[in-house]
Amino acid sequence: MFHSSRHRSEQVDAKASVEPRGGTTTPVPDEASVVVSKSAYYFEAGYGLFAKRPSRPFPPPFLSPPSGSFSDPLSTHDRSRDRRPSVNGDMIRGMTNGDDAVLVSDNFIGANDGVGAWAGRERGHAALWSRLILHFWALEAERDVYGDSSEPDPVQYLQKAYQQTKDATSNPNEWFGTTTACGAFLHTNSNTPPHPVLYVTQLGDSQILVIRPEHREVIYKTTEQWHWFDCPRQLGTNSPDEPIKNAVMDKVTIEEDDIILAMSDGVVDNLWEHEVVDNVLESMEKWRSGDVPQVMRSDDQSTYAGGMQFVAQELVKAARTIAQDPFAESPYMERAIEEGLSIEGGKLDDISVVAAVCKKRRGR
Repeated sequence: MFHSSRHRSEQVDAKASVEPRGGTTTPVPDEASVVVSKSAYYFEAGYGLFAKRPSRPFPPPFLSPPSGSFSDPLSTHDRSRDRRPSVNGDMIRGMTNGDDAVLVSDNFIGANDGVGAWAGRERGHAALWSRLILHFWALEAERDVYGDSSEPDPVQYLQKAYQQTKDATSNPNEWFGTTTACGAFLHTNSNTPPHPVLYVTQLGDSQILVIRPEHREVIYKTTEQWHWFDCPRQLGTNSPDEPIKNAVMDKVTIEEDDIILAMSDGVVDNLWEHEVVDNVLESMEKWRSGDVPQVMRSDDQSTYAGGMQFVAQELVKAARTIAQDPFAESPYMERAIEEGLSIEGGKLDDISVVAAVCKKRRGR
């Protein structure tokens, strides 16, 4: 069965959804070696998350629960009680948000949107698919970009991640799901002086948006890929789509201090582009002026990273406001009307945002 990405029956009561959360970096394994990109530029980033319903725990063997409740804290360094999800003996990188997943690293940000309809299917788990693909995608890029490769190939990385996810979810037990995928890799070209270049990969209807704050303008955004309305291209069970055949990759030359957003459709279904830009720039101004809760600054050593966390969470709040308003005008409502459907208000969905600023390393 090939699922549409949304079902009207999933319009859940807002009171049942979880509170927004966020951070500046997504976790990496304690035992992972410290890898620093050779690039002269890097991401300072933060993320914000809101799930329309609490995320389901990953099934064994991806999460082996101890003799306690799934509500126990996930942060522990005791390997015998470590409840962090794992695959092939390694912690699964990134964060799960409902059926979405996000990942932040030194030179990669991504946001995948798992198709929630799989929750009603036996052995369906879209969140597992969205998270695993991001995990394997980042590892492939890390092995290549930090090795001898001078030209990233993110579509090939995604193809390998897709195959590894299929293998991981078929042996020994099958788990079904589909997910969109979008990611941005930051690379440095060989010009003199060097310039930062984004390798943006898109499959589906999540979005990468690049804003130049100096001019208050969008210099790049991805284009949504659809099979039909409400059914984007997606990777996984019964889907005909594959990265090597259907993913689109663009190279975008950017500048230091450009803002890069990776967003699930929970944002773009509820906020128009100009609202996203205005919200991001207003949040940045609030951060610079100090007009933010003190806890936001005290929790982060990096001013830029803390600022990006604030930007991401403010954008999540704005999208959530529209998503929970049955009378609001929204891009989703506008597209539905164009299709001849009678739909009002915002679209209640998982809302995931990664906000990153391109910075130059000191001494380079």
